[in-house]
Amino acid sequence: MDLKAYLAEKRSRVDEALQSVFPPPAGPAADVVKSMSYSLFAGGKRLRPILCIAGAEAVGGNAESVLPVACALELIHTYSLIHDDLPVMDNDDLRRGKPTNHKVFGEAVAVLAGDGLLTEAFRLMSSGAGGPGTQDPAALLAVIRLVAEAAGYEGMVGGQVADIQSEGKQVEPEVLEFIHRHKTGALICASVTAGAVLGGGKEAEIEAIRLYGRHIGLAFQVADDILDVVGDSAKLGKGVGGDARKKKITYPSLLGLDASKDLQASLVGKAVEALVDFDEKAEPLRAVAMYIIERKQ
Repeated sequence: MDLKAYLAEKRSRVDEALQSVFPPPAGPAADVVKSMSYSLFAGGKRLRPILCIAGAEAVGGNAESVLPVACALELIHTYSLIHDDLPVMDNDDLRRGKPTNHKVFGEAVAVLAGDGLLTEAFRLMSSGAGGPGTQDPAALLAVIRLVAEAAGYEGMVGGQVADIQSEGKQVEPEVLEFIHRHKTGALICASVTAGAVLGGGKEAEIEAIRLYGRHIGLAFQVADDILDVVGDSAKLGKGVGGDARKKKITYPSLLGLDASKDLQASLVGKAVEALVDFDEKAEPLRAVAMYIIERKQ
């Protein structure tokens, strides 16, 4: 399949949906809305909403029925980036080739912009009932719980805390895997699984897609670790070598670069294998898995 065309089409549809649901800056809250919009529309790949759509399509669903949840996932991802970049966290100056949110709007507004995006995500999920053609409100409730767990202390937040507390320390491989599976992998896994649930997938299908998401979630963060060593800062839109400067524990620092690439390839292979019983409707998911190895940004 033409993955590039598929990603461009879905990204365009997600961007249209985000523009339609996101409020224009007005009134006393205008500055924080501008801050939220600045990061939300800064040129992200929209991987998580696209995975949500592809998960739905793989089980016979459609993009329109999952768009509110897909958009909500991008809001949550964007909030996490704003907070990750803050001086008290990773202290980054660039994100997607642009000054980070706190560099433009100040730290206080950046913190509140992240808070606003996170809470708006749950308002969006709960207000749209999954969009046109939603079959079962119970499925939406299950997805909201799934996303909440992935974004909270059992997911992203817990992974971020472990990441910060591990800086400059020697940790076991199990700790590094915990950090990556939670800080990055949890929301990726939740995104594709949410699509399968809202798309009306059978229990076995949902479990297979969840397993796929678990593997690519870790593979994606391993790829980020590798790109921070060998990537091109112009293509990445941010500096490289930051992990080493901050003494962060990563797979290249723990296992070495070659072993990290081997691990990434193994995870991608397992992800594709999880989809063995799916037909061509799951081809975008297979292609996205292979893209993780090939990505340069």
